[in-house]
Amino acid sequence: MAWMVIRVRGTIHARHDIVTTLEHLNLTRPNHATVLPEAEEFRGMLSKVQGYVTWGEAEPDTVSLLLKERGETHEGAKLSTVPETDLPGLSKQVLTQGLTRTPGVRPLFRLRAPRGGWRSTKRPFALGGALGYRGRAINDLARKML
Repeated sequence: MAWMVIRVRGTIHARHDIVTTLEHLNLTRPNHATVLPEAEEFRGMLSKVQGYVTWGEAEPDTVSLLLKERGETHEGAKLSTVPETDLPGLSKQVLTQGLTRTPGVRPLFRLRAPRGGWRSTKRPFALGGALGYRGRAINDLARKML
């Protein structure tokens, strides 16, 4: 499986190591999302930036929908307009390797703010906010941001 990570907050007054970790995750702005493989090094990075992002387990249909609607090549062309793109095969590859290790695809999705707005961007998800680990509920959030 893979984790979907969505950046919630900006980096004004953030520590330098947090800004660097967000850059390594390819989350350069708020409302950007990426898909990462479930690996121990990414778990450590997510725990470090948990006050700035939300994440959870990505479902295959959500990843394929994101690739279809918001996926881009490195040149900036939409994946849905490129004729030789195999979206089902590409979504399987993204779920196993992550978006950063998939060739020919930009390592992030540029999303809109969620319909209905963010919950509190200063509290964790378990306490009624928008930050931190949210499990499978990340898929509902990603669909609200399309």
